[in-house]
Amino acid sequence: MHSLSLQLTASLQPVLSPRLQRAVRLLQLSAQDYAQELRAALDSNPFLECDTAGEDAPAAAAAQDDRWDALPLPRHRPGPAGESLDTLAAGTTLAEHLQAQLRLLRLPARDATLAAACAAALDADGWLRMALAEVGAASGLRPAPSAHELRLALRRVQALEPAGVGARDLVECLRLQLPTVPDGQRPLAERILRECLPCLASRDRQAVARHLGVEPEAAEAACAAIRRLDPRPGWRIASPAAEYVLPDVLVRRERGQWTAVLNEAVLPRVRLNDRYAELYRLHGGQGQGALGEHLREARWTVRNVQQRCATLLAVAQAILQRQQRFLSYGPMGMRPLALRDVAQVVGVHASTVSRVTCNKYMATPHGLVELRAFFSRSLATASGAGCAPTAVRGLLQELLAAEDPRAPLSDPALAQALAQQGLRVARRTVTKYRRQLRIAPVERRRAAVP
Repeated sequence: MHSLSLQLTASLQPVLSPRLQRAVRLLQLSAQDYAQELRAALDSNPFLECDTAGEDAPAAAAAQDDRWDALPLPRHRPGPAGESLDTLAAGTTLAEHLQAQLRLLRLPARDATLAAACAAALDADGWLRMALAEVGAASGLRPAPSAHELRLALRRVQALEPAGVGARDLVECLRLQLPTVPDGQRPLAERILRECLPCLASRDRQAVARHLGVEPEAAEAACAAIRRLDPRPGWRIASPAAEYVLPDVLVRRERGQWTAVLNEAVLPRVRLNDRYAELYRLHGGQGQGALGEHLREARWTVRNVQQRCATLLAVAQAILQRQQRFLSYGPMGMRPLALRDVAQVVGVHASTVSRVTCNKYMATPHGLVELRAFFSRSLATASGAGCAPTAVRGLLQELLAAEDPRAPLSDPALAQALAQQGLRVARRTVTKYRRQLRIAPVERRRAAVP
């Protein structure tokens, strides 16, 4: 016989409240994104205000008059004279640049519309990566443009500056720029694009010369002329916007010791408006309703900012204590470091260290370094001591910088050279690190030597 029964069991499971979940998400935001979150909180919460302590009196008075605009926004790195790069000149887009040229041609209305549609369809590289039929459909012309009309419109765009725009593939892009190649090299350059593109990509001038039946010097001159052409002509007009990385932590040397300090220029400062909070209490606030919720949210926001700053500073200081050799000698002095090592010192969970180091940067004597770059696994050495991958990459870069250009080192030779330094690194690992350093393989480095 089988019977059915119900049983109740009690168990404890960790559950994060919505507010705690939000605190975890905010912890891993970059300084810019976190500033935006606080700006939104300032705009919506009457109990929050900017902390103007340390500012001069006029600035503090202005903050009281218009507290919504007083939050220090992230600033780009100052220039040589100390000027701010907050305001950048608005550039002309590639489509605007091309359409300004098209207006000078005084084309019939239909032709002008088709040419403008082709110009608007180009991507940031200056290439047309969609079918001409789609461009014609997007133009909205009636009757629909024919294939001949679309090809004619594209040729008009390809005749504009910068040379090479409107291409549909790499070969077409380079061919459109051949008129800029010297007359003596142009015919051979055209043949190379038509017949020897793989050899050109691998920089094998000997193969180009054999295939075309010309002298190696002539082949090299034509290949060099092609390499001077621009595969992304659109970037000359509308280059991608530069992204400025702001350090969250600054490293200073005080009394012979490296110390981490927070970058106050990018850290928003907010505080509870004590006057509003007191008025709310005196007028019978019972903690209910919208104002009560705003007050609780304001207090939580202030605590969250303080906790975020304290955790970030503690983690940064713990990293510095274990990466002293990096501060003194650069990447080759980097030592292996695990998240749990820093977590034990700070007194938090390893996941908290992972979040607080995400999208955070430290300004060091050796440049701007992401906090996560200080953590790495240990690679075995001949002496039995551990070595960080960053140190191996630094040594590898030194070996490549010192190599004979006429006899460059292959990846197996580099692995052997590292082994002589006491570092047992597989050839595939050397290849991975070389690619991370953006250094070409030995064949291309050898072919690049005249």
